[in-house]
Amino acid sequence: MIDIILSARCVRKLKRELKAAGRNEIGGVMAAEQIADGQFLVIDLSVQRDGTPTSFVRDPLQHRRFMRRFRLLTGNNPERFNYLGEWHSHPSFLALPSPPDVWNMHLEMHDPEQTSSFLMLLIVKLGGSGRLVGSTHAFRRAHAPIRVRLSASDGVSVQEEADFRRTVPGRSLQQDQGAFTPAKRFRREFRGDQREYRK
Repeated sequence: MIDIILSARCVRKLKRELKAAGRNEIGGVMAAEQIADGQFLVIDLSVQRDGTPTSFVRDPLQHRRFMRRFRLLTGNNPERFNYLGEWHSHPSFLALPSPPDVWNMHLEMHDPEQTSSFLMLLIVKLGGSGRLVGSTHAFRRAHAPIRVRLSASDGVSVQEEADFRRTVPGRSLQQDQGAFTPAKRFRREFRGDQREYRK
């Protein structure tokens, strides 16, 4: 079992940034401390504010700088402090991964430069009462994504998004005889009306 715990500081930061962004999507990367086997405390996250109401595209350069700074501040101890994955908001939709979100995380996992054995995707939004609502999913090579538990530390709360729909494709992306073919795989996984792929 994997637990993702948001620090109180990160919950406050997310609420502030989500409120400022309004209906536009924002996002970034998560930096975490492994506090026990399978338990990760998100202690900082980068924020990129140039999304639209229906999409967010991460700028890799900005987030590489953020992670370099994080590693310096934590004493270059990657076994304990490291990159955990991505986050972004769905201000107008369920705080669950859309098919394009799942696809992008699979691409990230299959990137030859990716050294992590797994990555997390956090989707968040502000609920009606201003409460933080979200979900986290774990991604591994050659495995379907799985939903993992999301909570917050220090008496701060986060509400897990109810899963009213199927959030991930029925099978995971695989390597086809050593040659990963993203466009071909995307067409096979997500056939049908393109409107289904929108959040």
